[in-house]
Amino acid sequence: MSELQQLDVLCIGESLGLLVPESPGKLAHVRALRLGFGGAESNVAIGVARLGGAAGWAGRVGADGIGELILREIRAEGVEVHAAIDENAATAMMLKERPRAGASRVSYYRSVQAGSRLAAADLAEGLVERARILHVTGISAGLGEGPLGAVHAAIDRAHAAGVLVSFDVNHRSALWRDGRDPGAAYRELAARADIVFAGDDEAALFTGVTDPEAQLDAIRAMGSTCAVIKLGDRGAIASERDERVRRDALRVDVVDTVGAGDAFVAGWLAETARGSSIEHRIDTAIACGALACTGDGDWEAAPTRSDLLAFHSPSVDPVQR
Repeated sequence: MSELQQLDVLCIGESLGLLVPESPGKLAHVRALRLGFGGAESNVAIGVARLGGAAGWAGRVGADGIGELILREIRAEGVEVHAAIDENAATAMMLKERPRAGASRVSYYRSVQAGSRLAAADLAEGLVERARILHVTGISAGLGEGPLGAVHAAIDRAHAAGVLVSFDVNHRSALWRDGRDPGAAYRELAARADIVFAGDDEAALFTGVTDPEAQLDAIRAMGSTCAVIKLGDRGAIASERDERVRRDALRVDVVDTVGAGDAFVAGWLAETARGSSIEHRIDTAIACGALACTGDGDWEAAPTRSDLLAFHSPSVDPVQR
């Protein structure tokens, strides 16, 4: 076992540079773009760190300024970073268009970039083994056989070391236009995970059923201990062993919903690492997802514990003097 600290959650996957218009409107008529970054797995790692957990992220970036920005910013959020630097491929990019207020459309430039070249050899010896929870997503499966193989190798190591495995489907249809079957890949990953997260539309892809309650049963039957169905503005439901819980969504003034699902997962996993009850896990996750909608960006509005406390204390004066 490494002498480095134990990680509550280790997230493995691709992070990308992000370009966002400064104001709503058709991209053809927008001139000012803001540079940042995002990525489901690094979003979760940041969310866990914001909640006081020991979080790590492992991935692959190019030897370029975007890759440098990603690594610097993730570290600045208190996340332990383990990144392979690819000298032969650039860091992937995504472009978020905002055609009108409250709406967004994302385009990806990632198919031959550094993140799609992630391999099992990029994961340092002892890294997976010192985590309480390993978190992966279906995005890695969509990126190709290399990243999918890296994820399965990490799961093998997690199982051998007694590390919990968390899997969030995070379906991206644009990554599956080559004829591969996403449902088969998701079923295989879900069967190897202890905790499975999916939106109800995502769960339908690999369970074959559309009713969220039935989806929980189908996912649990694949072998997971815990299944969680994210229902967006309708809340979430979850099943673990003989317990089943449901919560409505919390109402907030929505600015941007991108990253809300990742904040939800971060809240759930942070509480899992603490040994919290399923009721406390879903309550924290719902609040994290809601607060993530109150600001722009993939991860920037992910809450801290203080943010959660203030959110649940409406009597507190919102103006701090």
